[in-house]
Amino acid sequence: MSMRLLPLPAALLALGLSACAPQATNSTVASGALGSVSTLEYGTIVGMRPVNVQNQPTGVGAVGGGVAGGLLGSTIGGDWRANVVGGVLGAAVGAFAGSAVEGSLGRGQAVEFVVRMDRGRRDAAIIQTNEDNFQVGERVAVSFGGDRARLMRAR
Repeated sequence: MSMRLLPLPAALLALGLSACAPQATNSTVASGALGSVSTLEYGTIVGMRPVNVQNQPTGVGAVGGGVAGGLLGSTIGGDWRANVVGGVLGAAVGAFAGSAVEGSLGRGQAVEFVVRMDRGRRDAAIIQTNEDNFQVGERVAVSFGGDRARLMRAR
């Protein structure tokens, strides 16, 4: 492998893992949500607490890091034995590093809101970011759609 191509696997790994990073805003929606129908209900925030968000590891980071590390490690040394040892060690270190990167990209902060719904319905607990700076006692609209719910300012 050419020395000029060595950064290429690492750059591809970083680019691929950055696509796994969670969106940190409540105003970002998936393209599949366009045109979907949601039901709006109204209520009042009666409680809130900060929560940590952690994605489940997919193994993409470990596999990508292992492949990149193995390729980079195999270029070290002079004979085939050194290349094999370098490749094995590079794959192990790359897998560990890739797994750590994937884990750190899937972390974030959010807030769990408890909303007392109008009309005697059960309270709802909704976890989302708090970019709108909601506070306890504030009236909100809760959008229920599919398996998701989100808070919006009541108008």
